[in-house]
Amino acid sequence: MKRTLSPRENLLSLYRRQGYEYAPLRFDLCDLQHQRFIAETGQTDYFEYFDFPSRAFPKLSVEQGTANFHMYYQSIKSDTFFDDWGVANEKGSAAAYHMTRMRHPLQNLESVDELVNYPWPDYKPDPTVDYEGLIKSIHDKGLASYGGLEVTIWERSWYIRGMEGLFADMMDEDEKAVYLLDKVTESACKNAAHFAHAGVDFLHLGDDIGTQRSILMSVDMYRKWLMPRLKKVIDTAKAIKPDILVQYHSCGQIMPFIDSLCEAGIDILNPVQPECMDFAEVHTKFGHKLSFNGTLGTQTTLPFGTPADVRKTVTTNLAIAGKKGGLFVCPTHLVEPEVPWENVQAYVEAVNSWQG
Repeated sequence: MKRTLSPRENLLSLYRRQGYEYAPLRFDLCDLQHQRFIAETGQTDYFEYFDFPSRAFPKLSVEQGTANFHMYYQSIKSDTFFDDWGVANEKGSAAAYHMTRMRHPLQNLESVDELVNYPWPDYKPDPTVDYEGLIKSIHDKGLASYGGLEVTIWERSWYIRGMEGLFADMMDEDEKAVYLLDKVTESACKNAAHFAHAGVDFLHLGDDIGTQRSILMSVDMYRKWLMPRLKKVIDTAKAIKPDILVQYHSCGQIMPFIDSLCEAGIDILNPVQPECMDFAEVHTKFGHKLSFNGTLGTQTTLPFGTPADVRKTVTTNLAIAGKKGGLFVCPTHLVEPEVPWENVQAYVEAVNSWQG
């Protein structure tokens, strides 16, 4: 069938549940899988090779200046790297490079004054980046654009404070929790405004708020401490660009939170982890007002299933979503080293041959 819609037009129509011409593709490869892709295809850019429909737009940059994050740790390994917020990450193995031992700079926080004096990152436009030209080049190629805050409020905050400490502060209604969460929210709003002003099609937000079996906190606690702050970030973006679509990521079992996420203003839920939630059930309850991204398990089907299992998952879930769309079926996380390349190929073939 001849395609009349650009990848961007097709993806936007799918996510708005207005129908779509063809199912889109997307996955992220770990370094070892990227090398496997190169060996299999002779190419280096798998986004181009597989015709992925969207490209990332850069967030604001930050200058750390003379910030000395080492002072917040008693001891640190020599190969440790710090993120913009001073969170220390001690490297893991080469095979699982994104898995690190995380260290929290304010784990022993005792007063609000320590928060006031902390070297918070100050995000600003990078004068060397032509943001206007970048967004135009993405859209001129018929591709959609997205801007991402990999972790938005909850995860960013507990990375700094430590999860146990932040939970204790929240339970005690301690002003330290208010200051920290507000500071992180302020920064998220600044970056969200940057993406919206640039004209991105999608704003990617997220915080893992579920475990494999249950939610991480009570719904009441979520609605008191986190939902209003997430809504503030989303409202900031949508006040600037009302048609921006907000994708929210959380692994795990988060069914009890979905109503609150919708109330906060999300449009797309990622990844609907099949090891924790049933897509058919989630779609039945929320498919009339929410679209989805993911559903192909990277803990089960993709690494340990057969190519036939992969194809069945793809076609079953696309059929559940129906002709109006609402599902971008793709792996729920990074494609790790143990995934057979044949299963990646099966995913690509199933999506490309889908006739909804």
